Amino acid sequence: MHITPLTGSRAEIGEAHGRAHGERITRSLAVYDRLFRDFVGLDWPRARRVAERFLPMIERGFPAILEEMEGIARGAGLDLADILTLNCRSEISLTQASGGCSAFALTHGPTQWLAQNWDWRSDQLHNVVALEISGDDAPTLFSIGEAGMVAKIGMNEHGLGVCLNAIRSRTCGEGLPIHVALRKILECRDLDDAVAVTRRDRVCSPAHFLVAQGDGRALGLEVHPGEPGVLAPRHGVVTHTNHLYAGGGAAGVEDFPRVDSRPRLARLDRLLGALQEETRTHQGTIGEGELFALLADHQDAPLSICRHFNPDQPAEERMETLFAVVMDLTRRRLTLRHGKPCESDESLTVQFGDAPGMAPDQARQDSE
Repeated sequence: MHITPLTGSRAEIGEAHGRAHGERITRSLAVYDRLFRDFVGLDWPRARRVAERFLPMIERGFPAILEEMEGIARGAGLDLADILTLNCRSEISLTQASGGCSAFALTHGPTQWLAQNWDWRSDQLHNVVALEISGDDAPTLFSIGEAGMVAKIGMNEHGLGVCLNAIRSRTCGEGLPIHVALRKILECRDLDDAVAVTRRDRVCSPAHFLVAQGDGRALGLEVHPGEPGVLAPRHGVVTHTNHLYAGGGAAGVEDFPRVDSRPRLARLDRLLGALQEETRTHQGTIGEGELFALLADHQDAPLSICRHFNPDQPAEERMETLFAVVMDLTRRRLTLRHGKPCESDESLTVQFGDAPGMAPDQARQDSE
């Protein structure tokens, strides 16, 4: 996998995205057409009509991103309504569809780490894209996500990163759609501004955003149309899977987690605790290799942190790990493994500045 550079105005960024990944975007529409039919009984035209209700919310909270969505549509030869529907896919299918993502933030010595597996339907594996977005009016950012969508998981030039955990819930109110809110956060200068997005603009359906910055700060934000629930680090760690547990603002939101969410969270906590203890005892270091190994854990398979195809599950429950990402926010470095981290032979590393002989605003890309 390679990173796709997108530069210029919102419209130019969108058109370049649509031209570069038009085939993947069209395939994504087909994936979500099937998903909407399977989960909520909507065909694509009806899903487009549902998505229209989110347009005024985006116009209020992040109008500039609509120019980019229009550009994506032009570049891919599609309608804006198609791209809007794609970017509102979580809200449209929120009552039934939730992935199995496992995410964590870890402060170790001077380094702030942020990492996760993204678990979803296997038919989206080859529609994953890596984007480097350098806009005229926003910080440069890296986003790993689905073709045609404005953002998902990533990091910006200020060392601010965000991860996502899906939450299955019937709640849906006023605020930004999840993936639009993720993009607005990726355009923030620091963690305080990112938190303000969730408190001021709000997010119209529940999710968990794990936000961290290279200066050693991290917070879990269980977002929804009200005040977010907040998870502060414990011993330098924040972990999350696919159920709400922060309390606070999210305490009144009902969620419907799958049976593996709590065991995966407990396993993630144990593994990170053991890793910290091992490094303290032996004065060792933690690097990308150790964190990818953690994301490749198969304890309690097939309902493990690293998820594989399970034919014994109902079709709508069959989530697999489609990529793993580890971010060193202090060094502003992101490494992606496309596919399951236990077997992926494809690695992409991108970094902002700080490399010998590199200008401060220049990004480095290494692929193996």
